[in-house]
Amino acid sequence: MIDQDQDQGHDDQPAPARAREPFDAFFRRERRAVVGLAYALSGSRLACEDLAHEAFVAAYRRWDEIGAYDNPGAWVRRVVANRAVSAIRRRLAEARAIARLGLGRELPPALPGESAELWALVRALPKRQAQAIALRYVEQLTPEEIAGVLGISRDSVYTHLRRAHQALAADLEETP
Repeated sequence: MIDQDQDQGHDDQPAPARAREPFDAFFRRERRAVVGLAYALSGSRLACEDLAHEAFVAAYRRWDEIGAYDNPGAWVRRVVANRAVSAIRRRLAEARAIARLGLGRELPPALPGESAELWALVRALPKRQAQAIALRYVEQLTPEEIAGVLGISRDSVYTHLRRAHQALAADLEETP
């Protein structure tokens, strides 16, 4: 298994002449947006704070390296995106285990409003499509910025966004 604290791509190479921003300033500037991304990907107000803080802790531990990247925020977002997927997989495995054991589990009440339903549909999309949608509409990143965060090409971002839009449109047409 790949350590998610490790940078999984090489898109964010250190900028030798760039003055490094202090971690606390970086954290204050990026925290709200990263928590929003974590919420969009996880669907859990409780888990989103943990996901975001775990990513920031990983960045803090390696701040000498991460802080020198051209875009350390992209690295933190990639960690959040990867951990959100792992958390969803873990919750699914737990749910299957509980179902096998025949144990009941009290679920929290559903979120009101259309946005809760829409984000549930987004979370049901394939991993990269859900990540691209969340980064585009929660973070309002450009396709080029999304490519940097996810460590994929810009053309792949366009493909993931197009397929996600098509799937969501089909799902929304089926919803009464």
